[in-house]
Amino acid sequence: MTNRRDFLKKMAVAGMASTIPSALISKQSIKSPSKIPDDFIWANLLHLSYNMWEDVVPEKYQIPYEQSNSTCNEARMWSHKYRPELTFDQLAWDQLLKDMVAAGMNMVIIDLGDGVLYDSHPEIAVKNAWTTYKLRKELSKMREMGLEPIPKLNFATTHGAWMGEYARMVSTQKYYSFCRNLIEEVIELFDNPRFFHLGMDEETAQNQTSLHYAVMRQHDLWWHDLHYLVDEVEKRGVRSWIWSDGAWSNPELFLKKMPKSVLQSNWYYRDGFDLSKLTGDSKIAVQLYSDLEAHGFDQVPTGSNHYNNTNMESTVEYCKGVIDPKRLFGFMTAPWRPTLSPCLERHQEAIRQVARSIKKF
Repeated sequence: MTNRRDFLKKMAVAGMASTIPSALISKQSIKSPSKIPDDFIWANLLHLSYNMWEDVVPEKYQIPYEQSNSTCNEARMWSHKYRPELTFDQLAWDQLLKDMVAAGMNMVIIDLGDGVLYDSHPEIAVKNAWTTYKLRKELSKMREMGLEPIPKLNFATTHGAWMGEYARMVSTQKYYSFCRNLIEEVIELFDNPRFFHLGMDEETAQNQTSLHYAVMRQHDLWWHDLHYLVDEVEKRGVRSWIWSDGAWSNPELFLKKMPKSVLQSNWYYRDGFDLSKLTGDSKIAVQLYSDLEAHGFDQVPTGSNHYNNTNMESTVEYCKGVIDPKRLFGFMTAPWRPTLSPCLERHQEAIRQVARSIKKF
């Protein structure tokens, strides 16, 4: 199995190399090895499904998308309410894949959610969800372009609207069976990917104040369920990947109990990385990059143009100075906008920021 994955990875890298100028590949930071590894990650998080929340939203955002305002902010707010149909534009998706290749990026993290008509759980699929045949075709297309597709299913209760009725069965035997079935099927659909992103972010009461149904795991139950999910991924020869913000409230416990095998994506989207000037949550988030490094965790730091157009480049510049190259697997941008045409420019700006970061790396 390992040899097969290595072969697929080499094929994807070979395709990517043909699209990237050699000048970009040879760039290096002061701390980097003499050559950037061929599998160094420059990733983009894109959403097939955007059913992460089930917010109470203003009435004007409860109308059908076709009748809503065409601005990106309107589209984003519209999609914070659970939608029974796929919130996705194929034309926007195709353009973004092309833009990523042109920028020198090499990985797409695909938030699948209820956007696939799974064989194991077809009951959660929304209207117009991709068939498994359609998904496989898109995965093949990405690989031919030199983009490595990585699956993401967010199992955090704050972002579980895509699970349908199973979101209200958390930590029961039916829930565990649901999670196991989907993990197994998705790994097979992705032909044993290198990684599987499990989400697991923002599972706090504070982050659920606007949800119709709020539930959170904490203490040993959160760790039990995390370990269950990680085990289901890793026993199939795939590496687990999560958001790291669970460490913000109790870094000592997180660093002690988190398996070293789990790839970490800490995230911070604001301005400023000078710890001597930061306070509160911002300081905690930035400090975690160094704490994860000190405890030997592999990282893919994540920036975003969610709040500003400087964060991604600043994230790359800061993290390459505090994370050992052996444990710096790459970087991810997370625009946090639906894959819809009104948000195309916002997505493209995120990609342009990564392109600038690649040139300076």
